[in-house]
Amino acid sequence: MPSAEAERTAAVSAALLAGLVAGYGIAIPVGAVGTYLVALTARTSLRTGLAAALGVATADGVYALVAVLGGAAIAGVVAPVAGPLRLVSAAILIALAALGAYRAIRSHREPTTRAVTPLGPGRAYVSLLGITLVNPATVVYFTALVVGGRAGTAVPVLDLGVFVLAAFAASASWQAALAGGGALLGRVLTGPRGRLATALASSAVITALAVRLVLS
Repeated sequence: MPSAEAERTAAVSAALLAGLVAGYGIAIPVGAVGTYLVALTARTSLRTGLAAALGVATADGVYALVAVLGGAAIAGVVAPVAGPLRLVSAAILIALAALGAYRAIRSHREPTTRAVTPLGPGRAYVSLLGITLVNPATVVYFTALVVGGRAGTAVPVLDLGVFVLAAFAASASWQAALAGGGALLGRVLTGPRGRLATALASSAVITALAVRLVLS
């Protein structure tokens, strides 16, 4: 029979694995936010992209914590406003896509005008944090995992904390990888036409994904 210490180690390891799987599960499907993150990094810098990636991961971590603390009650609160939240999220993404396209076209047509101040790391973090927080699917996702995993049993606080931190770390690592891809894309497409094409393509993709979010 395994010792109590071995059982606790196994429980913590299981919570760690569950958190990593949950974090990657919500982060890996690249939607409108991921597309915007890549495009933002390509237009600005890796530092700004990493700050934005941390904003997305922070939102995922917050929702994982909320799900752990609130359980099924949180899903009940979110469900009635899920529709309006989707509309808000889609509207923000479409506005960002339009702004990105406008700035790209303006910069391409008027290369000699004063450059627009690029989005700094602080603003990038707050922007991506806000966009991700208005996505109701994230909290519903984590709530379903947490409630299903508990199965009516009490879970030690340490295990829940490990789950939340692991979910945050998994999301952060994936978002950082997307930012890195955006930085490489920005280095490859250094010409004015390349940057214009990239900005317009990303804006079109973001808009399409935002519309799909509303229709889903």
